[in-house]
Amino acid sequence: MPQQVNLDALIPREDFAINEGGSTSQFGQTIQIRDLEEGSFFYPILRKPDFQRETADWTPDKISSFIESYISGDLIPAIILWQSGVNIFVIDGGHRLSALIAWVSDDYGDGDISRQFFEHQISDEQKKIAEKTRKEVSKKIGSYKDLQHAARYPDRANQEHVEKAKKLGFTALQLQWVTGDAEKAEESFFKINQHAAPIDKTELRLLNSRQKPNAIASRAIIRAGKGHKYWSSFSLEAQDTIEELSNHINNLLFSPTFQTPIKTLDLPVAGKGYSAGSLNLLLDLINLANNKTESQVSNDLDGSETINFLKTTKRILSRITGQHPSSLGLHPIVYFYSVSGRYQPTSFLAAIEFVKWLDQHKKLKQFISAREGFENFMLQYKSIPNQITNKFGSGAKKGHRRLFEFYVKLLNLKLEGTSDTDIVENISKDDIFGFLQFSPSFTKTNESSFSNNVKSTAFIQEALKNPIRCQICQGLIHKNSTSFDHIQRKENGGTGSAENAQLAHPYCNSTYKN
Repeated sequence: MPQQVNLDALIPREDFAINEGGSTSQFGQTIQIRDLEEGSFFYPILRKPDFQRETADWTPDKISSFIESYISGDLIPAIILWQSGVNIFVIDGGHRLSALIAWVSDDYGDGDISRQFFEHQISDEQKKIAEKTRKEVSKKIGSYKDLQHAARYPDRANQEHVEKAKKLGFTALQLQWVTGDAEKAEESFFKINQHAAPIDKTELRLLNSRQKPNAIASRAIIRAGKGHKYWSSFSLEAQDTIEELSNHINNLLFSPTFQTPIKTLDLPVAGKGYSAGSLNLLLDLINLANNKTESQVSNDLDGSETINFLKTTKRILSRITGQHPSSLGLHPIVYFYSVSGRYQPTSFLAAIEFVKWLDQHKKLKQFISAREGFENFMLQYKSIPNQITNKFGSGAKKGHRRLFEFYVKLLNLKLEGTSDTDIVENISKDDIFGFLQFSPSFTKTNESSFSNNVKSTAFIQEALKNPIRCQICQGLIHKNSTSFDHIQRKENGGTGSAENAQLAHPYCNSTYKN
């Protein structure tokens, strides 16, 4: 998936309903690039609706190409605006304006405006893509400061920059104004955004349910409680709790940072925290963790329900990963990634369902007793999750439920002492899973060069020859869920020496062993 640049900080959000009124007659039908400078009269009053999705859908190439198109005077669709009191809201054209603002302010998600917006907590991945964008724009176009310098000192400047600077003097963006109240403006926003560039279905659910706890919690987690506060109407105490829980959950999900090609088995349980699919995954996770469907969730008036949703999600995630004594420490490479290192959201949701089932049916200790064989089978036939997803579909309501059912079936067969050969035969005759093909996980490729997938596959194949295992259950152990166990208990005279230490999952160490 192409990397996307986070321009969300460049146009502040505001509530549509605040300070309604005013007239658009005082505004013209165009704006020029200087109107987007911080010291202008126009930029400081520019806003986007508080419910609008993140301005983070454009790639570096799309941003640089758009800036180039603007300078060249190419035909660009009009920016649609609406006035409310002293503010000007962007109804359509947020990415176009943000791309130009990014160029003017030299802020592609890592500049002064962004650092203040994200409270100086910007991920390495966001910084990396921002710098990549900056270099691409500079190479293809030149920075805004370069062109300003060319306009002032044409005799001392790059002549290509001089020509571009001259064009900026008469290039403008066309404006179109929405008239009416906040309700009409919101109606226009959804109508326009669904027509020209349809909003993703999950994103649309978030926008329409923006006052519901699952939507607020998803927004809070994705940015670790930073950025725009969709929860700002709650009490300060509730806001602090939401931000603290969201930051903790974000760390559980997205730490360490995911990078390709894969050169370590220390992978995050939820893939990239900086991708188009992350918000969708979070909404599905929160609904699943809290046993809720969209229609069962009401608006949260004081933040209490958002906090409850976050606490429940944190509790279930802490069973899957992290250092809490209840953590099973499910290794991402076994449960959440394909053989080529691709993240599998359906597998993640299936694991959530499976862990909930283990808890509810008091089968955690039985799972630990069968864990080594269970995980070895899944590693031997790593294509099983892909096959189930392809057959039944992805998402929270489709393939994940079937994969969960497969996990339950496999666990029961392992608990019965069934051999892998007999398991394959049993499943091959199953009414639901009989379609599965049990081929080895690692197969040869006909590619002539080493793609990222091939490099990742090669590393994973080699790393799994001798992985670090829990010395209690023999399941794979992950850095985020590693505890140190006394081989001989302290109460029995065991010392704190390295010879008496062994690695174990937190749950195996704190509960299963005892």
